[in-house]
Amino acid sequence: MNNSNSIGVFDSGLGGLSIARRIREILPNENLLYVADSAHGPYGDKSAAFITQRSSAIIDFLLEQKAKTIVVACNTATVSSIQELRAKYRVPIIGVEPGIKPAVFKTNTRIIGVLATTQTLKSTSFNELSSNFSDKVKIEVQACPGLMEQVEALDLAGHKTEALVKKYVGSLLERGVDNIVLGCTHYIFLAPLIRKIAGPAIEIINTDFAVAKETARRLTVANLLSSNYALGQEQFYSSGDQPTATKQFSLLWGEPVSVSQF
Repeated sequence: MNNSNSIGVFDSGLGGLSIARRIREILPNENLLYVADSAHGPYGDKSAAFITQRSSAIIDFLLEQKAKTIVVACNTATVSSIQELRAKYRVPIIGVEPGIKPAVFKTNTRIIGVLATTQTLKSTSFNELSSNFSDKVKIEVQACPGLMEQVEALDLAGHKTEALVKKYVGSLLERGVDNIVLGCTHYIFLAPLIRKIAGPAIEIINTDFAVAKETARRLTVANLLSSNYALGQEQFYSSGDQPTATKQFSLLWGEPVSVSQF
């Protein structure tokens, strides 16, 4: 392992690009590898065994491409599989989990809401995380079937997407929350719509910047930060349809990119 190798990032689809963008912001000299497992997503309605199997296949690929660390940029994969993945692989593995802790410090009503996938909300890991704060706040959860698919379809503000967001956010507002935690990396791309529907009094919490900072910290501790003065490069892969993936990635990354088949 050497510091010129790449940071590997993966998700069940496009959501992890929000994490990769933050990593690029704070670590501009690092090379990035990104894999979207769109052909097998969403993970939110899959079994933990399936998610672990897919995550392992992706990590094997990223390590073949000389990744020096792995960012599991998917809440569902993190809560379902990260313990098994860390036991299996020797490289640093960084996960992402719903930002309940920062919401606890910001809430005034002592009621916070979490938008997430069904699999995340029923996982042992999520419930353990929630129980750590159950004596401090009431945590209201809302599963959001269909929302990830709207992001994958690049429908970030259409009628169907808005109707789903109104349904899910409205349910949390009715329960008195004043902070809404985005418990899926896909939902970050819907943050403007969520803010519009929730209103200015509601705090929207996501963890993309925190995950990027943790990635930088772990690389620093392991002495794996790039010593290259040039700007880093990105390589994108998808298990889905390539022309579709190229369109998706280019829009969400913010500039034209090419996407290879995974």
